[in-house]
Amino acid sequence: MPGTPHIVSDVMTTTVVSVGREAPFKELVQLMRDWQVSALPVVEGEGRVVGVVSEADLLHKEEFRDGDPDRYTQLRRINDLAKAGGLTAGELMTSPALTVRPAATLAQAARILARAKVKRLPVTDDLGVLQGVVSRADLLKVFLRDDEDIAEEVRREIVSYLFPAPGSVLRVDVHDGVVTLAGRIRDASLIPVAARLVRAVEGVVDVDFDLSPHPAPATAADPERTSEAGRP
Repeated sequence: MPGTPHIVSDVMTTTVVSVGREAPFKELVQLMRDWQVSALPVVEGEGRVVGVVSEADLLHKEEFRDGDPDRYTQLRRINDLAKAGGLTAGELMTSPALTVRPAATLAQAARILARAKVKRLPVTDDLGVLQGVVSRADLLKVFLRDDEDIAEEVRREIVSYLFPAPGSVLRVDVHDGVVTLAGRIRDASLIPVAARLVRAVEGVVDVDFDLSPHPAPATAADPERTSEAGRP
């Protein structure tokens, strides 16, 4: 059925800036600006990721600059207040770091990003050593896939299996990532299956159908149909 999906290592950025626990506050701000990133992996030893420091972590210092918070805020946001007083990456970072493996699918990485509400994930090997970073923008690269490339995969990997000729006659059109299956099919119960499989093809934005039942062939047990088929 559909081909092997792309994985994180296919789209991740491998040139990554990271910092140690002792990196000072101002250096973190400078690196984020220079590299145009919103977060930095914090590593130790041979590059094992121990945390991530983000713009949000740094902004707490500005948020609480004007005065002392009330007692309720102190209790409710004790971690944020601790970060507001942080001076180094080790004091500011979120730990343990949320990471993803290079072999994870793009869908798996997207779910982690969405659930955690973060923009970037460090990519680590089985030992936790930094391999790269994958961002929301990286995961969206699959939607730049050529329409004809998508159409060819849908024809080869889905239509040829679910709706083989001569029982079904289908045309596959793709425009701006939207796949349209048009023609005649014998088994309408396969439409939901086809929709699910087509949407799983990378680069597909949506799927539409313009289908009609394929007429059953006339048989000797259907003399009226045979007679009608022979009329001019």
